[in-house]
Amino acid sequence: MSKIICTLGPQSLNKEFLKFSNKKIHLLRLNMSHLSLNKLSKAINLIRKYSNVPICIDTEGAQIRIQVKRKKFFKKNQKFLISNKRKNTKLYPEYVLDNLKKGDILSIGFSNLSVKIIKKNENALCKVISSGFLENNKGVHLVNRKIKLNYLTAKDLEAIKIGKKLKIKNYALSFTNSIKDIVQFNQLLKDENKIFKIETKNAIKSFKKILKYGDQFLIDRGDLSKDVEIENIPLVQRNLFKLKQKYKNKKIYIATNLLESMLKNNYPTRGEANDIFNSLEMGAAGLVLAAETAVGKHPKDSVRFLQKMIKAFIKSNL
Repeated sequence: MSKIICTLGPQSLNKEFLKFSNKKIHLLRLNMSHLSLNKLSKAINLIRKYSNVPICIDTEGAQIRIQVKRKKFFKKNQKFLISNKRKNTKLYPEYVLDNLKKGDILSIGFSNLSVKIIKKNENALCKVISSGFLENNKGVHLVNRKIKLNYLTAKDLEAIKIGKKLKIKNYALSFTNSIKDIVQFNQLLKDENKIFKIETKNAIKSFKKILKYGDQFLIDRGDLSKDVEIENIPLVQRNLFKLKQKYKNKKIYIATNLLESMLKNNYPTRGEANDIFNSLEMGAAGLVLAAETAVGKHPKDSVRFLQKMIKAFIKSNL
């Protein structure tokens, strides 16, 4: 039976949802991209007080993020400055800004915002080439080239230390790019269960080799769609499952947009039901709810619907 993995956030990191999670959810995910270090221990203790579901610490990994004070809409040709010396708009990790140059194109978040760096010194002056919202902590994708990022952030390493101290047994590596990343993560967490997230073009290209070094993989279709055109996501998903076929003991989980409409509504769309069924038919070992349970208005209903879909799939005998 496919597992249900849920991300915890403001809507679910509470007594009511945690009690509900027992016997319904298989893994509770703490996303370090949205959780501060000083709140990690408190979150783990709260979960354990009300739930017996295992906890997974999901690392930030090799990703650039934007940090802004408030959400703002930018029209085409508007300009703004990115500066690590100013609190209003900066990049994380901070060393990334030094590696950018004039002419670089940045795709920011999921509202179609794209900018071009038109002047670069210790700061970066950006001109909007595709309008959209600039929002705090959203992922930033460098469109025109690749720069080297550390496979874990300093925050990740501290989170893992806390996790080990509190005997957390499950960890996820975000933005797995290579065999080297997997080997390093395996060495760091020798006795723990590890999930390697596939969300970059490099990971797709290397997946046949990567498969040999890990046991659990997660296709994060959200960030992957920033590196691969969104129309190719269904094909990529199918190809990765085909490559896994000869490894019966290895598992692939699916994440992102499974129940996007349930962020607001207490019922899904027919397209979402079809997507979930297709993912199960391909062989998904688990389904991941992210925003649906972290910030959505109907976290419990989202879990209940996944349960219904999994039961319907099993009943179909496919």
